[in-house]
Amino acid sequence: MNEFAFHPEDKARSLIDRRLVASGWIIQSKDDMNLGAGPGVAVREFPTDSGPVDYALFVGRKLCGVIEAKPEGMTLSGFSEQASRYIAGAPKHLVREDGQVRFEYVASGTETLFRDHADPDPASRRLFSFHRPETLERWIKEPVTLRGRLRAMPQFLTDGLRACQIDAVSALEKSMAENHPRALVQMATGAGKTFTACTLSYRLLAHAGFKRILFLADRANLVRQTRDEYLAYRPPGTGRSFSEIYNVQKLGAAGLDKDAEIVIATIQRVYSVLTGKELSEDEEEASSFEASRAETERLVSYNPSIAIEAFDLVITDECHRSIYGTWRQVLEYFDAFTIGLTATPSLHTLGFFNKNLVAQYPYERSVVEGVNVGFDIFRIRTEIGERGSTVKAGYDLPVRDKRTRAERYETLDADFSYTPDQLDRSVLVPNQIRTVLETYRETLFTELFPGRTEVPKTLIFAKDDHHAEEITNLVREVFGKGNDFAKKITYKTDGGDPEAIIRSFRNDYNPRIAVTVDMIATGTDVKPLEVLIFLRDVKSELYFEQMKGRGARTIPADKLREVTPDAEAKTRFVLIDAVGVTESLKSISQPLERNRAVSFDRLIDDIAAGRRDDDAFATLAGRLAALDRRIGDKDRAAIVKASGGVDLTGLASRLLSAIDPDALAARVPKDAPEPEQKKIREAVKDEAATIFDDPALRRLLKEVKAAADIRIDTISTDAVVSSGWDEKKATDTVERFKRFLDERRDELAALQILYRLPYAQRRLTYEAVDDLKEALKRPPWLLEPVDIWRAYKRLASEKVRGNPAGTLADIVMLVRYAIGETESLEPLPSVVAGRFNLWLGREEKAGRTYSDEQRNWLMAIRDHLGVNIEIRPEDMMDAPEFSARGGIVRARALFGARLPALLDELWDVLVA
Repeated sequence: MNEFAFHPEDKARSLIDRRLVASGWIIQSKDDMNLGAGPGVAVREFPTDSGPVDYALFVGRKLCGVIEAKPEGMTLSGFSEQASRYIAGAPKHLVREDGQVRFEYVASGTETLFRDHADPDPASRRLFSFHRPETLERWIKEPVTLRGRLRAMPQFLTDGLRACQIDAVSALEKSMAENHPRALVQMATGAGKTFTACTLSYRLLAHAGFKRILFLADRANLVRQTRDEYLAYRPPGTGRSFSEIYNVQKLGAAGLDKDAEIVIATIQRVYSVLTGKELSEDEEEASSFEASRAETERLVSYNPSIAIEAFDLVITDECHRSIYGTWRQVLEYFDAFTIGLTATPSLHTLGFFNKNLVAQYPYERSVVEGVNVGFDIFRIRTEIGERGSTVKAGYDLPVRDKRTRAERYETLDADFSYTPDQLDRSVLVPNQIRTVLETYRETLFTELFPGRTEVPKTLIFAKDDHHAEEITNLVREVFGKGNDFAKKITYKTDGGDPEAIIRSFRNDYNPRIAVTVDMIATGTDVKPLEVLIFLRDVKSELYFEQMKGRGARTIPADKLREVTPDAEAKTRFVLIDAVGVTESLKSISQPLERNRAVSFDRLIDDIAAGRRDDDAFATLAGRLAALDRRIGDKDRAAIVKASGGVDLTGLASRLLSAIDPDALAARVPKDAPEPEQKKIREAVKDEAATIFDDPALRRLLKEVKAAADIRIDTISTDAVVSSGWDEKKATDTVERFKRFLDERRDELAALQILYRLPYAQRRLTYEAVDDLKEALKRPPWLLEPVDIWRAYKRLASEKVRGNPAGTLADIVMLVRYAIGETESLEPLPSVVAGRFNLWLGREEKAGRTYSDEQRNWLMAIRDHLGVNIEIRPEDMMDAPEFSARGGIVRARALFGARLPALLDELWDVLVA
């Protein structure tokens, strides 16, 4: 379909039509209305006392709501009142009961606002798409809306609940009752976030009429753990388990169970089900707390099998920071309240939840109140761990293939030196690990746990699966124990189910020591843990806090003695730091934006001029990625064209890859001298920055960025000095327009044609004029055709006839008037009408007469050219004014082989 054949409103309605059909609506015209055609019918241009509404919505033959359609890019909130007038003006003979017509949508092709007038203090909210008609029919039958029911929640039984859990549930219910779409609760690890979620879920299902709740966890094993907690939860006063009252589903590849009231999943799984893309087990099992910051944003389209109203509430529990960036659209797909539960809120998390932090229960308070235990740090430093080492030439060293784990020996022909940073990644030093483990063994019953004889439950954090394998074998060797004593718990555990090993680690005597990478680094509950050993550094403060939380859980003394017989009680845990993890500089989810004080324009010019520091690259990459989410398709296409085929995501990715240690590792030989490595890294940055050498690309990026930015000044105050029409402003607008024409006449195709430059193409096209319009709107010009027209009228009203039609043709007439080609300024349709009549007269003199049907076609072509500037054969297939007459087939039948020449002739006569 040719989008240029439509007015913006037509294009918006076409997109709205597709979204309505996908949501289960049947679209009809008023003349062809058949309310029995399906459960939901959307009738176009339906009459009301306030005029025809774009769409009237009928469910079960009853008028229930309206849709007000607006062009793409127009802000929608101001049109809510217009839609309300249509609701108030609904034909009285169709309204059988008060409040029947209550659902209000204001929509463009890309944005939808919704308001239910039956809600208390009804407020518009943003939707991904439209609700299904079955949903609206169900809502109509309910005596009170969901938001109304939230305001009448009964008091709840607090048996078995901690004070912090009572506070959290109460605060969340209050926040939802006040119609806050998002709310965040901070609860220390071990304070019972999942139990809080179970309590809240039961109350919302039982008393607020919620139909289905989605619970999101960070990893697949946490999904399983959460499902078990929901199944075991016993709502106070019911005498039954949760699963006896409500259905609980662990979301899988089969999709959503229609009978499920609690659905538990990872965000990856929800994305997979929405998009139909397959999901590997590894993708769902690995924690994403330290996921790559260059991850691609996950975008979704409407899925008819999972309506936007599939969930009334989404709970995110300890989900990593990228859920609020990379996966954001998956969360925003659902028309649901969103609640976050976290022990360690980051700026990303607080931002996503609109800083609506409704309850806090920090770790320090949890220790004071006996919910968690405190910890002591025991630091182990080794020579190699602190300084690295050197192996002299001539020695034979084993070399292991990471993929196959096969070993071979190589003889060193030169000294081999390595730093502490290379330990256990590119260099494995068993003696260094052995030294740490021996120190732990020797101090265990003297300094760490005096008087004890049993090795406490101990969790060791390794760097990767190969490292974990080596540590596990060395633990068994150092302690002189068998395989049952020490187990590796990663997703690549051989000879056993990782979940079964976790259960044994939690409940049985063996294993005493477990080695993991990140499978039980977050969320997983192992209460008997008394020792954490860090053989890996962690750069994320949030992730480190989560890892520490594994040891903080309290446990009754008798339960502890079931797995550790000589333990009296768990009063603390010991954090053994063998790598400096407690001393290293950490960031709280460091954002890409590192130089906020530096403007976009200056930053891009600095990089073009040779600036090469990591912060500049990271900041520009972040701003380019953010810009990509805020611009339209036209600007994207212009950037791709100007850059030679690279979009904003590609530009950002180039910059990130140039400073990404993992990406650089593949290009920088590790055995090369440091000066040579530095030279290669600088060359990589130079290569990435070369694309910004082009001043035209830089100028375009700045213009697009400036047009997408809205600065909000909350500081300055204002007062009226005077009011009235400002002739100076009109003069300034006209002068700016003329300067624009002078400066851009050689660059823009439409101006080349209108100035009749020798190298210009012959035909003025819709796209060329649209490019001209977009260039006018960008800084520093900031010109709108309607403002230019009004300025000319204010300065020379006798030469300006009529008002602008709001089409691209206005720009053509403004340019022709500004460059002196026409003596007066008037809308193109009126000019075209006069020229058309003269042309018809000439045709008659030449002996060419036309039938009534042919004349009607010619007038339709005239009107199309007056608005759209050009006409193409495909327009006769797509544009409503032609398709209603039989389209291109009928036009060819009427005008025969002369049709192409006739279209060219009319363009030359009417527009050129």
